Order: sequence, then C-alpha cells, then structure tokens
Amino acid sequence: MSEFEQLHPSLQYHVVNTLGWSTLRPTQLAAIAPIHAGSHCLLLAPTAGGKTEAAAIPILSRMLVEAWPGTSVLYVCPIKALLNNLEPRLSHYAGLVGRRVEVWHGDISQSRKNRALKDAPDILLTTPESVEAMLISARVDRPAWFGNLQAVIVDELHAFAGDDRGWHLRSVLHRLDQYLKHPLQRIGLSATVSNPRELLAWLAPEGSRSVVGSASVSSDADVTIDHVGSLENAATVIARLHRGEKRLVFCDSRSSAEQLSSMLRTHAIRTFVSHASLSVSERRQAEAAFSEERDCVIVATSTLELGIDVGDLDRVVQIDSPSSVSSFLQRMGRTGRRAGGRRNCLFLTTNDNAFLLALGVTQKWSEGWVEAAVPPREPWHIVAQQALVLTLERGELATRDLVALLQGSFPELQTADIEALVEYLVGQQFLDRAEGVVRVGPQTERSYARGHYRDLLASFSGSQLLTGRHGAAEVGYIDPSVLTGERDERLLLLAGRSWRVTDVDWPKRIVWLEPAAGGGKARWIGGARSLGHEVCQGIRSVLADGASPTVTLSRRAQAALQALTDEIPVSPGTHFVISRSDDAPIRTWTFAGTRANRTLSREASIGTTKVRFDALSVQAPLAAACAALPKGIDLTAYEIAAFRDSIKFAECVPRQLLSRTVVARSFETAVGPDPALFASEADKPPQMKSAE
Repeated sequence: MSEFEQLHPSLQYHVVNTLGWSTLRPTQLAAIAPIHAGSHCLLLAPTAGGKTEAAAIPILSRMLVEAWPGTSVLYVCPIKALLNNLEPRLSHYAGLVGRRVEVWHGDISQSRKNRALKDAPDILLTTPESVEAMLISARVDRPAWFGNLQAVIVDELHAFAGDDRGWHLRSVLHRLDQYLKHPLQRIGLSATVSNPRELLAWLAPEGSRSVVGSASVSSDADVTIDHVGSLENAATVIARLHRGEKRLVFCDSRSSAEQLSSMLRTHAIRTFVSHASLSVSERRQAEAAFSEERDCVIVATSTLELGIDVGDLDRVVQIDSPSSVSSFLQRMGRTGRRAGGRRNCLFLTTNDNAFLLALGVTQKWSEGWVEAAVPPREPWHIVAQQALVLTLERGELATRDLVALLQGSFPELQTADIEALVEYLVGQQFLDRAEGVVRVGPQTERSYARGHYRDLLASFSGSQLLTGRHGAAEVGYIDPSVLTGERDERLLLLAGRSWRVTDVDWPKRIVWLEPAAGGGKARWIGGARSLGHEVCQGIRSVLADGASPTVTLSRRAQAALQALTDEIPVSPGTHFVISRSDDAPIRTWTFAGTRANRTLSREASIGTTKVRFDALSVQAPLAAACAALPKGIDLTAYEIAAFRDSIKFAECVPRQLLSRTVVARSFETAVGPDPALFASEADKPPQMKSAE
C-alpha cells in the first residue's frame, strides 16, 4: 500500500478530485504513516512548504478512521493573525469530509465562544494563552470540553521553543493530559532548525517520535546588501526599484514600519502597513488588500514572518537586519512561490551596526548554518505562574500533588527546587495552605485578580497601551510616552497616517484622533536585541576574509565594508583585536555575542565603574582575569533588581532561583561559546600584545 493509499478513502477522493492535486508533496506523504500510527512528530519544511497540509490531511484521515467525537484536535499558533489566516483553509479541508473548525482567541466575541461551547467543533484553532483562560474559567466544563482531545498541532514550534511561551505551552499540554486516558499526540510544525530531534524530544518527552522533512539550509537565492545610510534613503530606493511588483518590506520595530510607510506614501507608492499595535480591522484590511493587489508595498514587522499567507510575492526587502538566520529564512521564504520564481531578499541597511549584522546573518546562511531552537534555561518564573494557575484550575489541591504536577510539566528541573519554590509561594502568601492543602492566597488576589486573572494567563507582559480611536473606529494602540508635550503639538503616526490628538481619556485609556496633514511621530517601548555568538562570528569572518560570493554587495556596501575593515583590522585566524583612538576608549572586539560580552563586562568592571559593551565588543582591555569565562556567577541583589522588570512573575520566585534564571538567560558561564575565543596571554595575536 502506498503512502497516499493509507489515507481514508474520502480524503483520497477529495485531494484528487476536489482540490485537484495530482499528488501530495514528499513531506506530506512522509507524514501520513507516523501520524496515523499516533507518533509524536516534527514536520520540517521551508516557508510555503506545505507543513499545514502535511499535518492536517493525515490527522483528518485518522479522525475519520477512528471516528473521533467532539473537539478532538487543538491547532495552536503563536499569533492570532496566523489563526485567522489559517481558518478558511482548514475549514475548507475539514468541511470536505463533514468536519468543522472554530477559532478561539482574545479577539473572538463571547457569543461566538458560547456557540462553540454548546456545539463543539472538531478542530479548535487557538493560542496557549486562550487554552490557559479556558482551563481556569468557571464557564468551561473542562472534563467535557477537553476529554475528547486526541492530538495537538503546534504551528511555528521553533517560535514557541525559543522563549518562555514554549515552557508555558508545554505545561498547558501536560495539564490537558490529566483529563485524558492517554497523552495527546503532539505534532510540531517548524521552519528549518539545526536540532530537530532535540526539539521534538522537548515537545514530547515521552513516547515514540518521528522527524519528517529535511533540516538542510538552501543557499539558492538572490540576496543583495545595500548600505543606504538612512530610512529616508531606503524609502527612495524602494520607490524607484521594482515598480509593478508586489513587495513585502520587513522592519524590526513598529516605529520604523510606521515611518517608512508614511515616507513611501509621499512617493505615491500604494502602501499598506501591518504590526501588532494596529487594530484588528486595520491589519485585516491591509492583509486583504495586499493579497489582491499587484503593484504595491506592505511594510510589516515580524507579524508577517510566521506563516501568514499574503499571496504571491515578487520581492522581500529587509530594512536593516533580523538578528537570526532563522528569521531571515522565514522572511525570504515569502518569495519564489510561483513557477520559475526564485527566493530573493534585498537588505537596505541604515547604519553601520545594522550593516554588520546583515553581513553576519547572510554569512552564516551561506555556510548552511541556522540556529538551534533552544528553550531558555531555568524557567522558574514560569514554574511559579503554573503553580498559581494550577491552584486556580483545581480550586485546591494537596501540596504533594501540586509539586508532582509541576514536576510532570518541567521534568528537567529538580524536585527539591520545585518544593522550595512552592514553599516560597506559601511564605509570601501567593498560596494559602492549611492541613497540607493549598489554595490561592491573598497576595495572588491582590497582584493578579483584576480582569479574571488576565495577567496570569500569559508568560509575557503586555504593554500598557492606549487605544487610538477616530470616531467609532479603532485605529491602533499608542504608547503613552508619545503623548508628552504640549497638547497642540501632539501629532502621531499610526497605520501609516498622520493624526492629531484631540483628547485623551486617561481613565478609559482612549486617545481621540483626527486626521492631520502630515508630521507626527511613532514610538513604542521595546526591549534591546541580543545577538548570538555564531552570528557575531559571521561578522568577524566577513571582516577577516570578505563577504561570501553567495551574497551580492552594492557599490555603496563594498565601500562601507572596506571602511569598517580598516577600522576593525581583523586578520584571518585571529579571535579578537583591540582598537584604540584619540577620541574613543580602548575597545576589545571579541565577536562573542551579547551574553558573553555582558559577562566579560561584569568581570572587568570595578566597583561602581561599569564597563560598556555590545554584542561585538567590550570597551576595555581585557586583562588575565577576563581571559576566560567565569565558572559561576553569584549576582548581587542590585544586579538581580536590574533584570526584574524583564522577567514576568519575578516577585513569585525566591532569590536563589531568580538569580539562576537571570544568569542562564543573560550571561555565559562555564560552557562558553568557543574556548579559543578567550586565549591565554601567550596565545594573543601580535596586534593585541602591542595594543596593551
């Protein structure tokens, strides 16, 4: 029996006759047998590689063969826009065989959710945060609602695994298992990663596992880097090049996206904008219009990086650079879908740091390298959050049962540490305990009870933004910091248009807007990017040996590279150099990455005199004390406090565990990126010795 013949006959018929597909793609065929067998799977394919169908068609087949009742499949995505985008496609596939799909997330009306609760869909499209809300909701009959689940499909698994949302998701899945007679089949969909087997083992610690698809990185693409020097110049280049084409432009901040879209419109370019601080209606209008247009530009942040279908694209333009090869591959993968098309990406860098980053990312890509998807270590704040929501879900439970459930969700962590965390939660009154049974404590009520425990539902902190309204229509969400200054001068950029602020209702957090002729500014507070060791080593490689022939440099980019090579004289075979000038401090170029350089900066600092650093360098000559990474770091209370705001639920974690969380995420310890990077005194290259 062929792979295709293993599908339920109804699906075989509809694939050929209704969908008009002569066959399935290799990855889609290869996924049928392991999914039918109930194995946990990781399906790998590039963007637009058919991963959704590779999971959905076999799971629908299994649903029919085994006659699954009720809501039997969860389809989990990292962003709501992706769920909305997938719904029509998955509804079509499911409808062909008499099954139904429903969407459930924060933008879905309560009336629609109530209908779903009364008439359970076969497949529920949702987010981890929405599942969390259902688990603690009094409106949801959890055994009835979740008791029929058979499988979960996790789209863009690499995006989850790379931050705390991955730990949250996996813990939620473990809690769902408690309502079932057997664990959920876990199916992950991912772009290319370098550690697929480890990633699948993390998603599904127990049971049979199968990786389907290739993890290789293709360098078959047209990639060009141009160093244009400013956002205004980037807008001019975009306006002049590729007229008549559909172009997707990625920016790495909402402010840049707003500014660029406004500039493009002054060039009479039909422009749309998409980012997370636009209203749902604005985003949907932009995405719908873009999918139907030909000669236009959509300016977006990473919201359009993760699998959202915006139709056939001619070209991807990247303003500055993403910080990872993985993101670059996701973005470039939006192109080359039409027959005879080829993937492409044009980098337009606006400053030297962004130019160096683009060189480093493309260098590692040309070498066939891509990041591993590695969950952040020591997730004690997520363990604390799960302890609180588990108590809300159950109402009350024995301390030993709470510890056992947490251990099941986080098998990588030591039981004694989990017990210590629970004792801390009791001591700080986040949990209330009597006769060995814990309940939600008064401190949890004070800190998190507002809005039906809304702040407990997510592992990340939502910005306290204000809603911008023009009449009855929502335009988007505004950072309060942009509203400083005189009332008459409050001009904003939002949705690519200029607005004048007419009034601010602070209690209701509403900003009233009217269209303005021009001007205005866009600003949102965001965290600084951390660059990894390998990408920084890619920068070092380009400075020492030149750019890869796989990447085309414009004449401006060639001149910029030559100037930077003269400034940072890296020679082939050297690990780092020291530079000195009359008007700048001594600078050690390590090319070690943000975490390693933060560690070296800490070691080189004396008292209150702090040594500045970035991903590529430390502004100090590194003495013998800093020639190797420390074997352990014991943070002071002051140092921990500096990181607390970036770690949600930090107040729920005892100091010793919180210190471990901070160190694991922000510093390099005994296991360094490259021992040779920090050579002994005798091994230092000649230019280092003379510089000191």
